Amino acid sequence: MTRIRAAIKGIHCYVPPYVLTNEELTHMVDTSDEWIMTRTGIKARHILKGKGKGTSDMGVEAVNGLLKKTNTHPDEIDLLICATVTPDMQFPATANIIADKAGIKNAFHFDINAACSGQIYALTTAAMYIESGLVKKVIVVGADKMSSIIDYTDRTTCVIFGDAAGAMLLEPTSEEVGIMDSIHQSDGVGRIHLHQKAGGSVKPASHETVDAREHYVYQEGQPVFKYAVSKMADVSVEIMKKHNISPEELTWLVPHQANMRIIEATARRMGIKREQVMINIERYGNTTSATIALCLWEWEEQLKKGDKLILSAFGGGFTWGAIYLKWAYDGKKQTDL
Repeated sequence: MTRIRAAIKGIHCYVPPYVLTNEELTHMVDTSDEWIMTRTGIKARHILKGKGKGTSDMGVEAVNGLLKKTNTHPDEIDLLICATVTPDMQFPATANIIADKAGIKNAFHFDINAACSGQIYALTTAAMYIESGLVKKVIVVGADKMSSIIDYTDRTTCVIFGDAAGAMLLEPTSEEVGIMDSIHQSDGVGRIHLHQKAGGSVKPASHETVDAREHYVYQEGQPVFKYAVSKMADVSVEIMKKHNISPEELTWLVPHQANMRIIEATARRMGIKREQVMINIERYGNTTSATIALCLWEWEEQLKKGDKLILSAFGGGFTWGAIYLKWAYDGKKQTDL
């Protein structure tokens, strides 16, 4: 019996036009370009500006671009999943809002919150729906307006994050391409090191929580860095070994763009060269659920059918994981359409 897999058949991203540079940040907090670059590898990040603009506004831009690019009608979509930690509101799901704005009427939709691992969690979830035969066309969106929960008086976090959205179209295939395997893990111990203190049911918004600046990202840098370096590399090496992929065979590592040192440590553990790693953190920063899509989008023209990729991420929770996939189309041909 022929095995059905889920294959990425198209990708499109959106980044807001406004660019927040390291130079501008030096006028906002006590920092410098050298301090930021040494610790993160980031020079700039895009920020969504405009009253009433939220995550769904970026998400729908990515989805509309994807539908046009792949010549797909909104009515053909069966499922839309949005990975985000910055939903437009507590409910309804941002996936509902994006679908409505994009005119997607024949699908069901929901959000996934796995922090920076959100997009690979969502891809694996979408793949399972496709492999089951329940759906044919799925859009996975990774989108975050991190600027909405960042304290721009805290130099340890405000230099890291940017805003963006990425959308991927997944379809079934009987060819030897698509999502071949995935490994996902979590450890709730991480919840104390990286979280947003207020705004949930335990600590609803109040004058006190706003005055205490508890609606922003809280991060203890050292334990988060230690876990990320270890776990992201561990799972990437594990999936290579599981499928007997030698460093020379791997076409690309597509890592979550959290920190340049984490990316470099992961590549070293995998035994691959820098030329095999997609890196764009310098220009976008950490866009949380959108980072992997942004890499694939920027490198799309270089991707060829059958290329072996490992997508790897680590996020708050803690959550982490890796996906092994074989690319399903020649990117140059699609971007030329």
